[in-house]
Amino acid sequence: MDGLHAAQLALRIALAAVFAFMGVLHFVPAGARAMRAMIPPPLRQPGWPAALVAITGVCEILGAIGLLVPWNGVRLAAGICLVVFLIAVFPANAYAARDPERFGRIAIPFWPRLGIQVLLIALVLLAAWPLG
Repeated sequence: MDGLHAAQLALRIALAAVFAFMGVLHFVPAGARAMRAMIPPPLRQPGWPAALVAITGVCEILGAIGLLVPWNGVRLAAGICLVVFLIAVFPANAYAARDPERFGRIAIPFWPRLGIQVLLIALVLLAAWPLG
């Protein structure tokens, strides 16, 4: 394995660990409660916050697994799905950023959070892109 492939594998493993950890947090009572609170008001229909938190938790766990699969096509599909996921959940992060007193540490200010989200998207694409 050459250095580029080794670096990509290390990145895939690191990202998979982060996404798996965050995905599991969606099912830990305190984490799920905090994430339900982050759901923006337009999506606060009865039962939706809990369902959205569970769905996004499953998406993160499946995305983490997909990044570790040895087949390029599956990894690329997982990466694309994680990019869509990161875009889809950004409104919840932006909503939390508006109320740091309520959300504490998870209320990363909007512009740094946007930068982190763009960086994560780039890293996911780098990790998932087939090298040949």
